[in-house]
Amino acid sequence: MGTPENHLIERLPRKARLRLLSLCEPVNLVMSQVLCEPGTPTCHAYFPIDGFISLIAPGTGHPMLEVGMIGREGMLGAQLVLGVETAPLRALVQGTGVARRIESRAFRQELMRSPALQRNLGRYIYALMSQLATSATCLRFHPIRQRLARWLLMSQDRAHSDSFAVTQEFLAHMLGVRRVGITQAAGDLQRGGLIEYHRGHVRVLDRNGLEDAACDCYAMERDAHAALLQ
Repeated sequence: MGTPENHLIERLPRKARLRLLSLCEPVNLVMSQVLCEPGTPTCHAYFPIDGFISLIAPGTGHPMLEVGMIGREGMLGAQLVLGVETAPLRALVQGTGVARRIESRAFRQELMRSPALQRNLGRYIYALMSQLATSATCLRFHPIRQRLARWLLMSQDRAHSDSFAVTQEFLAHMLGVRRVGITQAAGDLQRGGLIEYHRGHVRVLDRNGLEDAACDCYAMERDAHAALLQ
């Protein structure tokens, strides 16, 4: 089995891939680390290899709300591709791991040199826009149990593991609901034999069952992303 790599980098032609890699440095993604805040200058772009990042909508008078998630399939700092220097969302490390990091100026220069990188990231931005739109619909119209199942599937995909750490309080913030709602939904999934949840750790026991429990948003988003970035 080969060494894991970020999929956007992996899909580049060899020459463009090696040039981009020479400009990157490996960094550790630390749980709960804030990588950027909305409205602040973007100093670096991140290409996760493992670990994953939550995109949090800004706002006042209400808790944080997750609207997107980035793992090995994507990158943080996509606004740089559009020529925008400031971050639109808060980026919070949700799963520990390693990412490739590149200084924003070097990234913009490489983007101008590499048509292949432009194509890859243009398609990724479209996929990310689709994810953000799906999240908005899901948050507005779907029950907590279905939304929780979708969130767990998305996290498992990016953690590349059946087990990962998450607290009920964090889930409540991410899904924009009260903690009691998460307790009830997680308990339902656990009684159904789909997950095991204990002291801040989730283990997916029945992947197929969890997919059946999730809303259609998960499958639609997964399939659309695969079609765009194949």
